[in-house]
Amino acid sequence: MFDTICTLPLTSDLFTQAIHPTEPILSVGLAGGHVHTFLLPPTSDDSSDEHVTVSENGHGQIETAWRTRRHKGSCRSLSFGIDGGQLYSAGTDGLVKAADTATGQVFAKIAVPLDTSKGTPDPPALLHCLSPQTLLLATDSSALHIYDLRTANSMLAPKPSQTHHPHDDYISSLTPLPPSPTSTSGFSKQWISTGGTTLAITDLRRGVLVRSEDQEEELLSSVFVDGLPARGSSKGEKVLVGGGTGVLTLWERGVWDDQDERIILDRGAGGGESLDSLALLPEGLGLGGKVVAVGMGDGGLNFVKLGPNKVVAKLRHDETEAVVALGFDVTGRMISGGGQTIKVWHEKINEEDGEDVGTGKRVVGSSDEEDSDDEDEESSEEEQSRKRRKRRKRNKGKDKNAGKGVMAFKGLG
Repeated sequence: MFDTICTLPLTSDLFTQAIHPTEPILSVGLAGGHVHTFLLPPTSDDSSDEHVTVSENGHGQIETAWRTRRHKGSCRSLSFGIDGGQLYSAGTDGLVKAADTATGQVFAKIAVPLDTSKGTPDPPALLHCLSPQTLLLATDSSALHIYDLRTANSMLAPKPSQTHHPHDDYISSLTPLPPSPTSTSGFSKQWISTGGTTLAITDLRRGVLVRSEDQEEELLSSVFVDGLPARGSSKGEKVLVGGGTGVLTLWERGVWDDQDERIILDRGAGGGESLDSLALLPEGLGLGGKVVAVGMGDGGLNFVKLGPNKVVAKLRHDETEAVVALGFDVTGRMISGGGQTIKVWHEKINEEDGEDVGTGKRVVGSSDEEDSDDEDEESSEEEQSRKRRKRRKRNKGKDKNAGKGVMAFKGLG
């Protein structure tokens, strides 16, 4: 199915990763506040750079485009702009920074609003670019801020145009719903969020539309899947939600009060492993139909085929660390992240041989000037916030040992 072609060690625990929408580029945000951007090799079909050596099975050199200590404290979330030209990062220093993807140069900053109920800093939880004009920012207090990017193109600190509270707990995932056929912009105006034990739908113009019943388990991840068989009242469009106790739930689009199907991926005393990340496999990767990759709290990767609703394959990212980030780049390679490791996977070529494809070479590129000079220890506020984020947060990162005792390539320390 997939073989690992490269394993990238990181200098501290991974909190987030972002995959470029149109180019083979990966950015990671770390517990130590660093942001690294890597250039993945193109496949043989899309290679136009005579300086990049790529074999027929997608191997080549992975280069570091730039690296920097972007935030004082952890880098909690990353999001590329719609066209991939900008990279937004959010840190526990209370800042969102917008940088040029190619150079890493910061061109704008946004101050994360305080927690209005306490008047204290409100660490960011998630970022998502909904359109060229709209940036979503979720925080630990459950606030969901909406920014108009047309007012955030300088080193100023604009205020959000709207703020909602779709959940009573921190927002753990954001998934846009596809635009309607009558949309004139072609961009989503509604999105699903999970937080605590509920799922919610929010509209860009009308605010929070629906919040589900209490599901009695923590909801951690979500992904939208269309193109499923339409039967009865089902239109073949579902949202899959990963829970904290090993259960994957399916929600029919438009019926948001409660789930309509459950797939138990892991059973265990007191609950199974958490389902920390979800990603839909691109069409044509060999398994047929709709398949969702699931990143598990124990470091495993399960592949669930929808329709028969069964696990069709299993892999392992790590022996102990949770898979907190999962996605596919523009070439169809799977990228998983967790602990202090990123893995790049290529569709298996020699399935009949039962052999690994191998490990790609990694070449360190240039790095830009550091934004921050000091490697600060995790603050008490960050520690308290990390505890509040319960199981998923516990899996996502431990800030204190940033880069200590970890093998790192030269130039990455």
